[in-house]
Parts: sequence; C-alpha cells; structure tokens
Amino acid sequence: MEHVEVRTSSAGVPVVVRRNGHEWVIGAEPVRWFERTQWWKYSLRMPKGQGRVDVQVWQVQARLGRNPRSDLVTMELERESGDGAWWVRQGVT
Repeated sequence: MEHVEVRTSSAGVPVVVRRNGHEWVIGAEPVRWFERTQWWKYSLRMPKGQGRVDVQVWQVQARLGRNPRSDLVTMELERESGDGAWWVRQGVT
C-alpha cells in the first residue's frame, strides 16, 4: 500500500486525496465499510493497546485537479485507527 494525504470534511468524509504530488478531488459520493485487519501478516502478536481489529475502508471516485472534464478514477483508501494515517491500496485506480 502507498501512503497518501487525505483532506476530509467536518464529518470525516474524504474530499481530496494527495498522491504522488497530484491532488485528486472527490467527484462522487464515497462509500465506506469496515474490514478485519490482517495484523498477523505483519506481526507475531496483535499490536499492544489496540482494542479494535477493524480497519476503515473508503472507496472514492476522484478526478485529477479541479478539471470537471477529467475522468473519474476509483481508489480504495484505508484509514488506520491508531494514528489516522491514510493508505491507498495497490492495484486500484
């Protein structure tokens, strides 16, 4: 996965994704769901102090910049519960 910067609305909904030096503006209503994290792939033990094992996932459709004629691209974003970092899943665009 690739780390990205995400600007959200006051309700926590993604509105802008900054990826590879480019700004992608959300152009359709994002969809959110939760998945189980596969912590066992990265660690021998569940991270200490982590009470939740779910990860927040957003599927967004965004266009490059503010050009309304730019095609929409689909991305799946994961948000870490601990530090709030955002990641884009590889192979999704």
